[in-house]
Amino acid sequence: MDKGFDIQAYMTKGVENIVADAVRATFRNPREAAFMAKFALASKSASKRRRAFADKGEHIPAFLIASITSKCNLHCAGCYSRCSNATVDSAPVCQLTDEQWAKIFDEADELGISFILLAGGEPMLRRGVIKAAGRKANILFPVFTNGTYIDDEYFKLLDRCRNLIPIMSIEGGKDTTDKRRGEGIYDKLIANMDEMKKRGLIFGASVTVTTKNYREVVSDEFLGGLAKRGCKAVIFVEYVPVTSDSKELAPTDAEREFLQGELLRLRQNGSEMVYVSFPGDEKSSGGCVAAGRGFFHINSHGGAEPCPFSPYSDINVKDTSLREALRSSLFMALQDGGLLADDHEGGCVLYEKREQVEKLLAGK
Repeated sequence: MDKGFDIQAYMTKGVENIVADAVRATFRNPREAAFMAKFALASKSASKRRRAFADKGEHIPAFLIASITSKCNLHCAGCYSRCSNATVDSAPVCQLTDEQWAKIFDEADELGISFILLAGGEPMLRRGVIKAAGRKANILFPVFTNGTYIDDEYFKLLDRCRNLIPIMSIEGGKDTTDKRRGEGIYDKLIANMDEMKKRGLIFGASVTVTTKNYREVVSDEFLGGLAKRGCKAVIFVEYVPVTSDSKELAPTDAEREFLQGELLRLRQNGSEMVYVSFPGDEKSSGGCVAAGRGFFHINSHGGAEPCPFSPYSDINVKDTSLREALRSSLFMALQDGGLLADDHEGGCVLYEKREQVEKLLAGK
């Protein structure tokens, strides 16, 4: 690990850039702009709390990914979560309750965590958890959803709680999206977007970048269509395989380089949309930012994991605090051992070096 690299300063700058972009993207929407202005102040206060922890030798990341359910109604081709059995058709009884998630959100607020990405399974199935998130105005909650459960009650909740930002999964155009996600999904997403624009709601899109769609999803036609419908953020998630059967979907080095070049072009063209890439260029961040360096993951059962693509855990928030989970033996071993900054072929270092992660988990 590069001892000269300041992860706290890097992540703080990243948060400031995202907030500044969000303020810029919403300035024509008075209600959203007012909320974003308040959130900008809250994020500065949160940054000061994280810095206070850092001054005492304790690193608190700005981001948390919370998979609030393992249940999903779709069977998307190559889904990493289903391949690792983290997503199923029926939710097991041992998932965290609404109250337990609300407690996690409270503690995250106290620690200075500014962003909690709500994922699943399909997070909109947990209406009680979504409502609890809506009450934490100091935290921005992007909700990564397949869009099929957004109903009138949710539209009203999104209108009341501007810190809830639906991020709807789309793969490109109608043919590409329906081929991976199921027939009729694209039309449902477009209907959602049109309704959100009509109601003055801010939303984003999440795109899984594969060898099949990497050119389509950065095309002016696709992104222009999203912008026209009111989309304000596009999050590109590079496909990470969890089985050998789906490895051909993972972008190659050349395809990732093409994606990064296009993102640079898009960010410089003056668009109001915010563009985020994950995992993106790890070299610019001193290596992978998982395992608490820049973010960490809480699964639907409460296990603290390095990230959704590395589903290994040695501590559970049912039994301890969120702050203590960040000091788990696995997280510390990943950070101190330098594995997160190791050279690798590209994409996700923890997936590529999963055998080493498993050895760390076993204490070897």
